[in-house]
Order: sequence, then structure tokens, then C-alpha cells
Amino acid sequence: MTLNQLKIIEPVAGDYNLPDYSEVRKNFKWEDAGEGLSFKETGLLNMAHEAIDRHVEDGYGQKTALHYVNGDERISYTFKEVKEKTDHYARILKENGIEKGDRVFIFLPKTPECYIAILSAIKIGAIAGPLFEAFMEDAVRDRMNDCGAKLLITDKEMVKRVPEADIPTLETVLFAEDIEAEPFIDDGKAYTEWMDDEDGMLIHYTSGSTGKPKGVLHAHRVVTHQYESGKWVLDIKDDDVYWCTSHPGWVTGSVYGLFAPWLNRATVVIQGGRFKAEHWYKLIAELGVTIWYSAPTAFRMLLSQGDVLKDYDLSSLRHILSVGEPLNPEVIYWAWDELGVRIHDTWWMTETGAHLVVNLPGEKIKPGSMGRPFPGVEVGILDEAGAVVPRGTVGQLAVKTPWPGLMKEIWGNKDKFDSYFKYEGWYVSGDLAYQDEEDYVFFQSRDDDMINSSGERIGPFEVESKLIEHPAIQEAGVIGKPHEVRGEIVKAFIVLREGYAASPELLEEIRVFVRNNLAAHLAPKEIEVMDELPKTTISGKILRRELKRMEIEKSAVDQNA
Repeated sequence: MTLNQLKIIEPVAGDYNLPDYSEVRKNFKWEDAGEGLSFKETGLLNMAHEAIDRHVEDGYGQKTALHYVNGDERISYTFKEVKEKTDHYARILKENGIEKGDRVFIFLPKTPECYIAILSAIKIGAIAGPLFEAFMEDAVRDRMNDCGAKLLITDKEMVKRVPEADIPTLETVLFAEDIEAEPFIDDGKAYTEWMDDEDGMLIHYTSGSTGKPKGVLHAHRVVTHQYESGKWVLDIKDDDVYWCTSHPGWVTGSVYGLFAPWLNRATVVIQGGRFKAEHWYKLIAELGVTIWYSAPTAFRMLLSQGDVLKDYDLSSLRHILSVGEPLNPEVIYWAWDELGVRIHDTWWMTETGAHLVVNLPGEKIKPGSMGRPFPGVEVGILDEAGAVVPRGTVGQLAVKTPWPGLMKEIWGNKDKFDSYFKYEGWYVSGDLAYQDEEDYVFFQSRDDDMINSSGERIGPFEVESKLIEHPAIQEAGVIGKPHEVRGEIVKAFIVLREGYAASPELLEEIRVFVRNNLAAHLAPKEIEVMDELPKTTISGKILRRELKRMEIEKSAVDQNA
């Protein structure tokens, strides 16, 4: 290990929002969280008000709220302009009959309109449902039908992937182009609906190892958790330019791309277009990005580009964070050696609503660790009986309930919701981990068959269900195959129906079939044809873990050949 690699473990001196983790953690209480948010004084709560309108009321209306970059296109809005736009969208939603509790879905690219549409739905008391821009018809239909979507905001290109006739509750489709074309009317009306802390605010769909994606509903009470984690973990200050690379269709893109940074009055960067190292580095240099939140896959891809970064002035960066999958030490060392900045791993889930285990900028990092519990959070490593195991022992990663970010419910599925709480007083994450004597938590693996590819959780059942709709496929089993850049890739094992023979053309047709009907990130990167799939003797359930074991053993043989 080099000197630089040793130095990275130690705290880096600086003026941080959380200067003494141990002292704060010892004294912190959730009921004290959120000091500085307006509802703590007024008793009037709405996430959209706290994220945007509050800053205008406090005299920061002329501060830049966002920069949008897409190729040569550049757009910037102040907080006052974002407030006016959310009021504009809110008025149109109200005119189209949207009321408190209605589900409003947003299916847009990563543009200012996407962020504004989400906030406008929340502002009037609706439940916002952001959809990832790459979803195809089946993925869109399943999610909107599950919770009875009433209205959709999309654009005239993406609407081609919306099967309106198959979504019976959908009453209205609005196009962002048309909303933007209507003039803003300053009618003096207040469009903010004041909410109870348990009122629904946001629904994100997360994949499970069985069944279709589940609708995770969050309530307005998440505001204090997201505010405090933005202040302490993201370490946002008034002059920061903040960039989260995730689309708001994923929970990271909404919570830490939109809510937490704007609750803390950051200038947010929104970047459209596809990944290219030169574009990312140019954006950081041009806008003076100071805080950067992305995924290990992205950092590994940048690492693989070699010295490209030396062509850009990246000195504005002071804080980098990672989420979505374990962060390998090699990436941490790369960032320290090349950028002079540590990458801070964080752990949380769609269901948890905000950070739970974190590496903080003023604390030492143990490469390979997700960090230590956020103040107010108690982590437990449990055995199969629900008892806490000794330090250093691998077990189920669980979190003591409650905390403000914790999901309100799984839409229409109480049994699934209850399954997270099989041990009284604990939320069980489905991850396996151990905790050392200094409270640092080290991820080991998923406790189920979940696939984690490029920071995105993929449920094998959803992919398998789509595969067997192809006329050539009799059975299908899907696993995550280890991959040095993406963490895992989706690999499918299939049994063909009689009359079909394996060929490169057929396998490509199957891959495209999944891509076109679900999404590109759900399409298998590899497909292997088998005579039969391993199954349980009694129920006949496909043994994904056996498929994964076979794949890992085969990879080991290939590497040693």
C-alpha cells in the first residue's frame, strides 16, 4: 500500500457541518431534527414548500437553483423561477382534477421539467411517481396500474412507450412541451396543500427476488431525515454546486438529486445525455461542481479511461460520495491519487428513505466499509433467530425502528411490508454484513437473489417473466454474474421449446425482446441455453443460487485455464 493509500484512511481536516460524529451521535434525537425547516415553527408541512418556496420566502429567490447541461444546451433557473414553474404546473394539475392523494406519474428524461413536475405534484398534495426514462411499455404499465395512476406528465416522444389503453385509471396525459408553452399566470393563488406527516408524498418501485416490482410509498415526514443527511453526509453549504448523476426515476435521483440538496439550498446540476468521461469532466470544470454523488460503476468507468481527467481542471471538487453497490478500495485510491479527494461510500435503500450507514467527510474511512450508522440510527447484525451477533460475525443487516425516512407502506401489499419487520423492532434489509469494534459496517452479499448491476437493483422474477413470454423459451432462470465494472450483469439461463435451436441470432432476438418490452438495463447481457434448469425436488422452484454457484465455478476454471 502506498503512502497516499495509507493517508486516505485518516480524517481530512476541514470545516464540516458535522465536526464531531461521536458527540452528535451520542446526543442526537430525531425529534430535534429539522431545525431550520419552516414547518418546525409554523406547523405547516409540505416537502415542495421546504425544498423551494421556503428559500424564496427567506430572501434567496435570486440564488441559482439549477444548471441544466445537455451537449451544448445550457439552462439555469433561480429558486424564484423554479417556484413559479412549480406553481404553473400545479395550477394545470389542479385544473385537470388532481386532488390530495391522487397518483401523478412523471415519465420524462433527466431535464428541469422532470424535477419541476415531481415537485408540483407534491406541492398540491398528490403522490408523485417518477419513472426511469428507459422504461418500456410493460414496465410503465405495471407500475402505473399497481397504484392506480390518475394523471401522467410525459413528452411527445416518450408517450409512444405508454400503453394508455391498458391503464384504466389513467384519465389525463399532459405533455411537458404543452405545459411549458402556456404562459405563467401570476394569479396570486397559493397552490401548496399543507400535509400531515403521514400523508403520502412519493412512490418508487423497487424490484424483489419474487413477484413484480413493489410500490414503496414515502410520507412527508421524510423531510427531516433527508434534510439532516443532506447537511451532514453531503455536507452542503450555501456556495456549493452539487451534482447527483442519478435519474429521479431511481430513489437516489429523487432523494439526493432533488430533495436533500434543495432542502439545503444547494445549486443543483442536471445533466442530460449519455455517459462519456469527457462530458462529465467538462461539466465539473465548467460549472465548478464542488460535491459529486454517483455510483461505483461510473467511477470504475472513469478509472478505465486513464489520463483523460488530466485535460480538465477538476480542482473545484471537495467532496465525492458513492451509492448503489459496494465501493471497492481501488476506486477510493484512484480518486485520492488523481483528484486529491476521498470517495465516501453510503448505504441506504428505497425502503429506508435516506442514508442509514455513511462515511462522513470529517471521519476516517476504512476502504471496503460502508461506514458507520447515521446519528439517530442503530444498526444490528442479526442471526436467523433475530439475536444480535458478536462484532466481526456475518449476519443479517438490520436497523432499529423507527426513523423518519422509513417507508410508510408497500402499496396494496401489507404482507410484503410486514416481511421487512420479521423481528420485533427491527427492519431487516436483506443484506448480509458484519460490524467491527469501531461500528464500521462491511457489506458481504445479498441475502436473496437480487441483482445489483451498475448501482440498479434488478429483480430476477421480472426478467424471467418477460423471457418466458418469448415463443422460443420454455423456462428461464436469471442471476447476477459478477462483473469487474458493473458489479454484476444480468445473465439468463433458458430452456428452449421443442422446434427451436440455439443460435446467435435467436439469442440476440431474445435479448432485444426483453430490452424493448422492459428496459435496456433489464435485458440479459449473456444468455446460456440448457437442457434443464436446477430445481427444488418438491416445489419445482428454479434454484437461482445453484445457477450462480455453477457460473462462479465455471468462471474460476476459465480464469485458471
